[in-house]
Amino acid sequence: MTPNLLLQAAFPNLWLWLIEPLSFVFMRQAIAIGFLLGILSAVVGSYLILQQMGMMSGVISHAVLPGISIAFFLEINLAIGAFIAGILSALVVMIIEKRSLIKVDAAMTLALTSFLALGIILINVLETNQIDLNSLLFGDILGVTKQDVWQTAIITVIIIILTRLFYKELEFYTFDPVGAKACGLPVNFLYFGLICAITLNIVASMQTVGVLLVMSLLVGPAITAYLWVKSLAQMMILGAILGIASSIGGMYISYYFDLPSGAAIVMLIFVFFSLSFLFSPTQGIINTPTNRQRLITLLKLMKQDK
Repeated sequence: MTPNLLLQAAFPNLWLWLIEPLSFVFMRQAIAIGFLLGILSAVVGSYLILQQMGMMSGVISHAVLPGISIAFFLEINLAIGAFIAGILSALVVMIIEKRSLIKVDAAMTLALTSFLALGIILINVLETNQIDLNSLLFGDILGVTKQDVWQTAIITVIIIILTRLFYKELEFYTFDPVGAKACGLPVNFLYFGLICAITLNIVASMQTVGVLLVMSLLVGPAITAYLWVKSLAQMMILGAILGIASSIGGMYISYYFDLPSGAAIVMLIFVFFSLSFLFSPTQGIINTPTNRQRLITLLKLMKQDK
């Protein structure tokens, strides 16, 4: 008897629960893209978190709106417009930070709100009201196409290959940017490469979780993994597992409970983070020496009462 038949015989209801959504093409495509995004987001998000650039994902995810509006008006691929706008927003932040005394958080806030406002204006001026802002901002698995899957697969493969080729340089730059610059590494090029990776990730995630919720997919699995492991490589691997589980699990929750796919994925990510925040062996708040002693004392008291 094959493993599939054994699983079906042991858990008939579970088997039907797992198989039913797969009878629909849109669900198979959505799960495939969720699997790829789980890997892609973990790789990019790990660098993002370790460099304390989590808010940059928010800037870029909001900044793609004017690019999408212009691309829609010109009748070209929306991903091209989104990518260009995302890169421009990151460059604006970098220029403001480098050429003035303004702190990076203020520069990010300015860029985020300005690009978002520009996008809203362009939607009205260019009369591109046909853009479905609801699915764009919050995701829609019903809109995932085979082209989206292939586009995400290509982006994922490119990012993984580049990460593998420049892993040592990126690791050095991530943990010690000043030292990397002193050693002659092209830190501006590495920064720009990271921004491109973030933007490509956001472009790939637009259809599934939406540009507003992609921040959680980029940051959530990475910081959850950070609570459990100590190395960058382990953080990427565990983050990818958590990202895949969250994406696919969120799809199933969305299907069975008729919930928005992006919101379901984000809440599942938060559940994983909350459990890790509580029970991580090294950083969980319940596992601190003081709390462990309190828990032991409480269990002893409960045992005595019995």
